[in-house]
Amino acid sequence: MTSLINHLHAFIREVELTEEEWALAIQFLTRTGQMCDEKRQEFILLSDITGVTMLVDAINHRLPDGATESTIFGPFYRKGAPELPMGATISQDGLGESVVVTGRVLSTDGTPIPDALLDVWETDENGLYEQQDPEQPDMNLRGKFRTDREGRYCFVGIKPVSYAIPDDGPVGQLLRALGRHPFRPAHIHLLISANGFAPVTTHLFVKGDRYLDSDAVFGTKDSLVVDFIQHNSEEEAAHYHVAVPFYKVEYDFALKPLSKQTHFRITISYTHLTLP
Repeated sequence: MTSLINHLHAFIREVELTEEEWALAIQFLTRTGQMCDEKRQEFILLSDITGVTMLVDAINHRLPDGATESTIFGPFYRKGAPELPMGATISQDGLGESVVVTGRVLSTDGTPIPDALLDVWETDENGLYEQQDPEQPDMNLRGKFRTDREGRYCFVGIKPVSYAIPDDGPVGQLLRALGRHPFRPAHIHLLISANGFAPVTTHLFVKGDRYLDSDAVFGTKDSLVVDFIQHNSEEEAAHYHVAVPFYKVEYDFALKPLSKQTHFRITISYTHLTLP
């Protein structure tokens, strides 16, 4: 708190803040709070578009080489998504272009992780998450999946679309004042966890999306940009219970182990206690 106040006071002195500007800032923060409810978190949105969320993420997720990179959690996650069988679809309304997402969840040493949990969510083809859209079924395009004994996972979603973050409130007003657009590149959200491993919140971005280099919330990372390859095989479509054409993505996720790190600390402590 002392550091925050020191920086805040230094900023005010540097720009010589006027009383009118101070009042405008108070009004802005008041309206930001008034926009928050159980379905919308305007303060998280403000954190996202100022780059604060990604900076906090970077500081708190310094991962070893080979681990899947994390990105922002976002304000549209919901607890309670249904756990579905391998290869099931998360689309309840049948809209959009089907995409089969498959791959493995591995340790950073390449060992497959069985029974890892992938919690998945994305927007519908109109760019809205289901809690934003009263026309969508409850928990549409949300689901949880477990990996098999070899660490494999598979689920069916829809090819994601780029979309605008909510810009009808104070955060949108700020973006317009800064001459910035409100769009995010097309992506699928994933929260991946397993016993003994550090969980990761990440995205899969669509290669070639026009907003990859100007994500409104600074969440894009090159390692998470993947090809969504179109397939036209009727036989393959029947295997996945989708219509042609459909898209396919193959991506392996790597999690950082926790157990070895814990064992290492215990061993060092024991050694220091027992050596003469």
